Amino acid sequence: MKLSALAFTTALLVSIPALAQDINDAQIAAIVVTANQVDIDAGALAARVSTNAEVKKFANQMVTDHTGVNKAAVELVTKLMVTPQENSTSKGLKEGGRKNLEKLKTLTGAAFDKAYVDNEVAYHAAVLAAVDTVLIPGAKNEELKALLVKVRPAFVAHLEHAKHIQAAVQ
Repeated sequence: MKLSALAFTTALLVSIPALAQDINDAQIAAIVVTANQVDIDAGALAARVSTNAEVKKFANQMVTDHTGVNKAAVELVTKLMVTPQENSTSKGLKEGGRKNLEKLKTLTGAAFDKAYVDNEVAYHAAVLAAVDTVLIPGAKNEELKALLVKVRPAFVAHLEHAKHIQAAVQ
């Protein structure tokens, strides 16, 4: 794993425990939307830049799947009249995503593919950890909790797919 992916994952995991004790549904909403948007942005870049057909296909899948999750999340919070509330985790995700894109934009070819996929493995592992340890347990609204439970298997599948690609692009 590249240092940037490790640093990004570490920043996410470090901010989660501090948030866990006092998290509310509005903060969860901000984390969910931000986490998905970060992966949409990285996937869109990879779909444009990668020269590896498998990486491009995966990147397009990330854009499609995470756009769908964001659409469902936005519809739910709108229905519940919850305004996503920025917090240290959502801000950290945004900053980490920005830094990841900056780094990726300096790379081409196999180096780009490796960095993108390494980050996807680390990112999905960290997001799953957050879903399992903070977001699902912290959700007060049953519909929000149900959405998180519903999308969790897709994140697991993304992680496994990314690991499969990672082995091929090493």
